[in-house]
Amino acid sequence: MLRGAEKWLFPYLRTARHAVRISPATPLHACIAVCDHYEPLHDTDLVGARSTIAHWQEKWPVMVAEHRDSSGRGPRHSFFYPIEQYDTSLIAPLADLCRQTGSEVEIHLHHDRDTRETLTAKLTQGVADLASHGLLSRDASGRPAYAFIHGNWALDHSHPSGRKCGVPDELAVLRETGCYADMTMPAAPDPCQTSIINAAYYAREDGLPRSHDRGIPVRKGQTATLRDLRDHLLLIQGPLGLNWRWRKWGLIPRLENGDASGSNPPTLNRLKLWLSHCPRVLDGPPWLFIKLHTHGGISKNYQILLGQAMRRFYQELTRFETHTPGFHFHFVTAREMVNLVHAAEDGKQGSPADWLDYCHARPPVLG
Repeated sequence: MLRGAEKWLFPYLRTARHAVRISPATPLHACIAVCDHYEPLHDTDLVGARSTIAHWQEKWPVMVAEHRDSSGRGPRHSFFYPIEQYDTSLIAPLADLCRQTGSEVEIHLHHDRDTRETLTAKLTQGVADLASHGLLSRDASGRPAYAFIHGNWALDHSHPSGRKCGVPDELAVLRETGCYADMTMPAAPDPCQTSIINAAYYAREDGLPRSHDRGIPVRKGQTATLRDLRDHLLLIQGPLGLNWRWRKWGLIPRLENGDASGSNPPTLNRLKLWLSHCPRVLDGPPWLFIKLHTHGGISKNYQILLGQAMRRFYQELTRFETHTPGFHFHFVTAREMVNLVHAAEDGKQGSPADWLDYCHARPPVLG
């Protein structure tokens, strides 16, 4: 059995995948967000981290200029920056890169043995640090708001070891500090994986670990009232399943968890799997939410993200659109994906490109 599959394999086998029928009469809009656990200090020092960001500064604007989605926008990237590694010499050039390319920065955090109070202090400081560079959205009162990815996957004190978090009411703390959505999952093959898979849903904080192992799927006309409840948090998951087209030893299906890595870059074959796995808003418009993840501060990964493998994927998307009437694809940031989920929840129709700033405003750095 695949490592850690006891958490998700049976729910996966019981869950029907989307039937993928695309035509002008049954269109499909694939909204693609690359959510980067961006850790420039991973296995390096400050000099190495600055070199990583310099590589992104050199290559990413070129990539954005070279490719276009169905609405004419270039690729987008969401840098979930580890706030415990804040350094202005690393964040300032990242903010400038976002200004140039329409990409965005969100909150990532690795922590352990925290309490509600110490976690609140860390998040409050981290939000203030990033907001000082014009990053993060703002709510109606001008307060910074953010999307979140938990380091080591251990959201809501979910690691079976009892480590890598410490706060069993973490979802509530996130909401209190301005978080509007979590995008940590999937974690498989890590044991922090939830039994809910391939979903966009609201989890209610119950004061116990793994509150997000239960939830209410987002549904048009029914779940919008949960959006502003302080004990509920929206979670948007990436794809999780079995890839029978890429087998180990030619026999055993490999895990598909939406990772865009040096050893497993995005491809058209993987896209076709994502189309049947990734969440939609129930009863909503034909919008599919493809949340990919990566660790783009690591050389073997950013060489893929900024190189020929990713160019090839973007070209495959364009060819697939050309040869598949009714198929449309949209590059979005994490914030924009959240906005589209809420727009679909509220019954909006048409192109997702019309609703990218629906609820949560663009960060000041983007003007």
